[in-house]
Amino acid sequence: MATNFLKFRFWFDVFLLVVSFLALIINPLNIVFVVISLLNLLPVLVSSLRALIRFKATIDLLASIALIAAILSKEWHSVVFIGMMLASARIFLYYTDNKARAAIQSLLKLRPRKVHLKIGEKIMETETEKVKLGDLVLVEVGERIPVDGIVESGEGSIDQSSLTGESEPISKETGSNVFSSTLVVAGSFLVRAKKVGEDTAFAKIIELVEKSQSAKAPISSTTEKFATWYVVLILAGAFAIYFFFHNLLIVLSVLLVTCADDLAVAVPLSFTAALNAAARRGIIVKGGTFIEGFPKIKAFIFDKTATLTTGKPKIKTVMTFDNYPEDKFLSILGTISSESQHPTAKAITKFIKEKNIKLKNVSDLYEKPGYGSKGAIDKEAVFAGKVKFLEESGIKFSKAERDILEKEKAEGHSITALAIKGKAIGFISMIDSVRPHAVDVIDKLKKVGVERIVMLTGDNKEVASRIAQETHITEYKADLLPEDKVNFLKQIIKPNYKVAMVGDGVNDAPSLVLADIGIAMGAIGTDAAIESADVVLMKDKLVNVLEMVKLSQRTMKIINQDFWIWGISNAVGLALVFAGVIGPSGAAAFNFLTDFFPLFNSLRLFRQ
Repeated sequence: MATNFLKFRFWFDVFLLVVSFLALIINPLNIVFVVISLLNLLPVLVSSLRALIRFKATIDLLASIALIAAILSKEWHSVVFIGMMLASARIFLYYTDNKARAAIQSLLKLRPRKVHLKIGEKIMETETEKVKLGDLVLVEVGERIPVDGIVESGEGSIDQSSLTGESEPISKETGSNVFSSTLVVAGSFLVRAKKVGEDTAFAKIIELVEKSQSAKAPISSTTEKFATWYVVLILAGAFAIYFFFHNLLIVLSVLLVTCADDLAVAVPLSFTAALNAAARRGIIVKGGTFIEGFPKIKAFIFDKTATLTTGKPKIKTVMTFDNYPEDKFLSILGTISSESQHPTAKAITKFIKEKNIKLKNVSDLYEKPGYGSKGAIDKEAVFAGKVKFLEESGIKFSKAERDILEKEKAEGHSITALAIKGKAIGFISMIDSVRPHAVDVIDKLKKVGVERIVMLTGDNKEVASRIAQETHITEYKADLLPEDKVNFLKQIIKPNYKVAMVGDGVNDAPSLVLADIGIAMGAIGTDAAIESADVVLMKDKLVNVLEMVKLSQRTMKIINQDFWIWGISNAVGLALVFAGVIGPSGAAAFNFLTDFFPLFNSLRLFRQ
């Protein structure tokens, strides 16, 4: 219903624009001008009355007064010119909103409607909505995956551009995670459904896009406040002009010159264009408020693991104490690590599975995020994680064992130790590599005005020092728990000191929520990141952070240009009015022509 009304308004405005233009050329009888004038007045009068009911004075109120004054003065050409300007502004606004709706509709079309379910030995075709958790779905080449799930069998390549914006195919095999709406470009897969319907990553992205398009930025609200004061100022000025000059034509000319519907359209147009440009890069921004916020950021706080580093650590050392069997050690460690989403635990689990070591059953499993896990295996208490976590759990290390651990730390390795029945039985050491372009991103952030860059990590000081040196970061904090990161942010965040936090969204959710702008890296399939972050980077690329900063700076620069263009145009128009060069018709024509300048300026962002 709402869509039909918007279409009606669009075609009505097109009709007004065409009829008004023809009236200026043909110059018909006054009665025709009266009808056209009333038609032009109707939309802005309704809009201004609705605003007044909510005790708001908008630009449309000023336009309504100008139109009524022009009609009463029988300045028909002025009415037609101002009507053309208002109709053109509304057409631009419709175009802006339609671009946003079209983007969402294009996403919705990617949802597969049919799915091939494997039930026993049979393959049955059914509607996607009927798929349940745990169902097996067969997806062939050229088909889109209808669920979020895990590959039970098969291998091939998948185009994930519908989620990440990046069309380079990703190789998938048994055990890989796959996501709804992604396209199979090679091979075939049997997928076990883990998320269906509105719970899939794709559905959450559509919801994010819809919300981002409707969320206003503070500058949009500022424009509304500006409009209130502007209307009052112009009306007061009009009364003052009449008081001194006793000339209604000058008053009418001033009102026609100073209509500001161009700003009311140009500013939201800029934000919509910026949000669309970000989405094309695989960056989902939860509203224009964060577009405005990026240029104000004074400090960037980066998590280390899976943010500055790849989050795919390589195993360097596997060592057991007192000749404890390595296979048994790995089986226990793999079991207690298998339920964790932390990149270190994932790397350990993958390493152990590749060795075809059978995992055990674990009960009473508890994970302290970023610190370690404990549970019971074969009725024996098991602890795995940082050395500090084990020590706080009552585990003792001998001097020889501690010397070995200190040697691993000194080489910049991360350590995950394992203890059973109160005794340490071994450890795995790992090394993580810095992400491509990390150094370039850090260096360029400094050049675009970021005053402070800090790295936070739960890793030891030696690892933190190595990564900080490789990424050109001079300030870092090590051995932190998630709550320590939150406390650090609380210390540096101030009303006039805006801070952005960049994390992987797994253990960093509290920090992402607290920061002025929370940015989640590689958030595909990560509910915590999507829900807690203000900016969601679907690609696993650090360079998107820099792209977002530059896009936001350019957007705010263009919006500021819009205000300058509008202000200069008004000044010139008023000068022409008071110099007697133009009257009401000339003022309306001047306003109509100059209104397109800020609009075209904002449209440049659609090329980003």
